[in-house]
Amino acid sequence: MDAHGGSGDRGELAHRRVHRWRRALLAALITAAVVVPLSAAARPTIPSPPPAVLPDPSAATLDRIYAANRANATEAARAAAAHGDEHRAAADRELADPSRRLLGFDGRGPGEATEVLGDLARADHVAVLVPGSDTSLDTYDRFRATAAALHGQLTATAPHGTRTAVVAWLGYRTPDTVSTTVLTTDRAEEAAPRLRAFTGELHGVVGSATTVSLVCHSYGTVVCARAAAHLDVDDLALLGSPGTGSDTAAALHTPARVWAARGRDDWVAEVPHVRTDLFGVTVGFGTDPISPAFGAHVFAAGRGGHSDYFRPGSVSLANLARIVLGDTTEVTRA
Repeated sequence: MDAHGGSGDRGELAHRRVHRWRRALLAALITAAVVVPLSAAARPTIPSPPPAVLPDPSAATLDRIYAANRANATEAARAAAAHGDEHRAAADRELADPSRRLLGFDGRGPGEATEVLGDLARADHVAVLVPGSDTSLDTYDRFRATAAALHGQLTATAPHGTRTAVVAWLGYRTPDTVSTTVLTTDRAEEAAPRLRAFTGELHGVVGSATTVSLVCHSYGTVVCARAAAHLDVDDLALLGSPGTGSDTAAALHTPARVWAARGRDDWVAEVPHVRTDLFGVTVGFGTDPISPAFGAHVFAAGRGGHSDYFRPGSVSLANLARIVLGDTTEVTRA
């Protein structure tokens, strides 16, 4: 009995040490986020015209929407160039290219863009990508590359005659990695109504038989979780998640299948999956989505790091395509 009791005491002490370590780490992260200077904070505001006035989205109005947003991106490029910001001007010019299909564009501030890869109106399966921190028009190419990789995988593996589309949704102001905003749900709470509105509009474009999957990365998983209860989607995939702000998949109150994955070399595994009150602010996002306690369908992501989920040839990209295509029995489990 004494031996068992001693083992239990040691286990309890170890548990307390881990809990204290997690709280200390969160405090250190908060402190670093507050005291480390943010280059973005000192950056001057980039002038840009307001977003274009668009017709209601439908299969019939897509071409007009694309054209109007490209024209707006052209104006934004001119304004950025006149302001002396050639990097932003170049990014806007790329988005204004006649080949681009923009459902939304706003060149003001960090900027927002929603881009379609594929034929949205005729798609049988649609994936909507929601990005994490430090995503803006200045880093948009990196985000678009993930959408292009997924679209390429879908095109290569979909059954003959099956049509797919991927939507890169940069529809919110993402938090900076080095800031307090990345440790709270505040930006996600602001973004959730926008994501709900977008998915509602999306269903006005695609047919009722079209499946829609949300593929959410890093802080984007917090956004998707905040919006989940009001989204008409078939699947919700959480990649490299710091937590969602909910203790369980059931607490998301979504009829969608909830999936989760984390690469073996993803640094987010070291982030404490707890919520705690520090300096009067609730920080952290709670239960690890790949843990049994959360209750998601955990799938294999290989050895990849935090930015490798969409790497061509990766286990994670292959599994994401299977999820989007509805081939759920073919998804390899972790």
